[in-house]
Amino acid sequence: MDGPRTDGTLPVSLIDPTQGALERAIQGASMRQSLLAGNLANVNTPGYGRRDVDFHGALRQAMQVGDPESATFTPTTDTTAVSADGNGIDLDRESAELAKNALDQQALVAVARGRLDTFVTAITGQG
Repeated sequence: MDGPRTDGTLPVSLIDPTQGALERAIQGASMRQSLLAGNLANVNTPGYGRRDVDFHGALRQAMQVGDPESATFTPTTDTTAVSADGNGIDLDRESAELAKNALDQQALVAVARGRLDTFVTAITGQG
């Protein structure tokens, strides 16, 4: 919005939407980590369906409309069996996905922390 505002609010947002996107991404990665760990815990449960969440896709859609905090992370269940007892968990695949997601989560936290450190330095003048 250009020009003066009559409602008393500032014309520029003081909150950077990137931080909100990082927070939502960390929440999505955390949810995915829990689901993947649950899959591993149920690797020997007959008929167990693999659970996952596409938090990257949900966040991408929310970013396209300019509102990262509106991202909704909905877990899905894949009922495709990979073993004779109807279990849908492939131990190797699940372990790899868990490790990959942990790295994603660590990177997101590091970026968010770095941004916060920059804000603190800018405000206090101390590093």
